[in-house]
Amino acid sequence: MLRSLGQRTVTSSGEDPRVAELRTAVSRLRRELAVHPVEFPDRAIAEDELAALAAMAAHGTPEIPRMRRSLLLIAGSIGSVSALARGLSQVRAAVDLFGEPPTG
Repeated sequence: MLRSLGQRTVTSSGEDPRVAELRTAVSRLRRELAVHPVEFPDRAIAEDELAALAAMAAHGTPEIPRMRRSLLLIAGSIGSVSALARGLSQVRAAVDLFGEPPTG
C-alpha cells in the first residue's frame, strides 16, 4: 500500500494500527505480570503505569511524552525480571511506533 507523507493507515474499524498494537502489547504484558509468581518491590508501579498506557490506548491517540514516561517507569520497575523481558520489549516497540516526542 502506498501512502502519502503524513498519512496514517487505519484498520478496517477505523482505528490507528499503532494504537491497536499498543493496546495488544500492554494487555499481553499486564497478563504476564498478573500471573508472575514472584513479588518484587516496584510491581505496583509497573501495574499502575500499564493501566495508564491501557487507558491512553483506549481513548484514542496517546500523548507521546506521557507514553514514554510510563515506558521508562515500567522498564525501571520490571527491567530486571527476565521472565517479563519479551513483553516489555513488545510494549517498547509499540510505543516506538508513535515516533519521538516533539522537541521545543
